[in-house]
Amino acid sequence: MLEATNISNQPEIPNKRYFTIGEVSDICVVKSHVLRYWEQEFPSLKPVKRRGNRRYYQRHDVLLILQIRSLLYDQGYTIGGARQKLSGESSKQDVSHSQQIVQQMIKELDEVLSIIKKP
Repeated sequence: MLEATNISNQPEIPNKRYFTIGEVSDICVVKSHVLRYWEQEFPSLKPVKRRGNRRYYQRHDVLLILQIRSLLYDQGYTIGGARQKLSGESSKQDVSHSQQIVQQMIKELDEVLSIIKKP
């Protein structure tokens, strides 16, 4: 469910399988302690932990962190709002709104069709 992080502003992510917390910190311009905090706040952010509890982030984790950073710093979301946006709860409202628009369009098209069918 990765959304619009502006591709032109997105930093280049090296072609590697795993990244240390220091590398992710540099790529995403977020301090290490903030990344550890975000792990607690965003359930979908789960880096692999190996020997000595060292974190290893994968490419999808880095993309998620960039999205979280964008939501919090660029778009002004709170932690809770960003969590909701990522979990899709806010998209449920978007879906119901879209359904209303589609129903309205169907109704209008039926009216146009009935006008066209009149002799």
